[in-house]
Amino acid sequence: MSGAVQGKRVVVTCADRFMGPATCELFAEQGAEVVADLRDLRPPAACDELIDTHGCPDVLIVNLGAPSSPNTPVEDLDDDTWAEKFEVMVHPLFRLARAVLPTMKQRRAGKIVVYGSATGLRSMAKVSAYSAARAAQVGFVKAAGLEAAPHNVQINLIAQNYVENSEYYPPELVASERFQRHLARNVPAGRLATGREDAELALFLASDKSDFIVGQAIPFSGGWTLQG
Repeated sequence: MSGAVQGKRVVVTCADRFMGPATCELFAEQGAEVVADLRDLRPPAACDELIDTHGCPDVLIVNLGAPSSPNTPVEDLDDDTWAEKFEVMVHPLFRLARAVLPTMKQRRAGKIVVYGSATGLRSMAKVSAYSAARAAQVGFVKAAGLEAAPHNVQINLIAQNYVENSEYYPPELVASERFQRHLARNVPAGRLATGREDAELALFLASDKSDFIVGQAIPFSGGWTLQG
């Protein structure tokens, strides 16, 4: 994929977290003009401010992550925990797309690539707030992708799980025997993906090679999604 985004302006949200560092590094290597935005996107005006500051990019990488709050039954969830997942991962996705789509449609060119989660495709007990927010991202990408496609704008999502990043898989967790046993039981590929591998998929979706891919949630989970 050498030169896949050469000369393109690429905005990466929350660039110091989740998949941001690996994405910024790879896209810069490929010749993109990378804008690594670090702002908190929860305030309602933040997404419009981001686009007003940087302008409408050629490629928008929507990189939004939050702890999954595991092992919490529905009856133990409080309103704040439920709402926080949507405020961090769903509302900003909608607001960012709303901010860039008019210009992308007018140009008849643009890519929106969303780092989502395979938990939006495969059900998991005791992570209902997180899974619901990630599933909402999938639903939005499918619907918005259909609207954007006639204007030569592609919106797609990477439905990932078991990808190295310090926020979800800190080194001390990965090194533990318990986690390694969990990995062997649950991931047919038998390992975590590297952040670089994940970013390579985002690079493809950001390139002109993906123009016929529309509104998809693409599993990237080493086979975990297939077992659901």
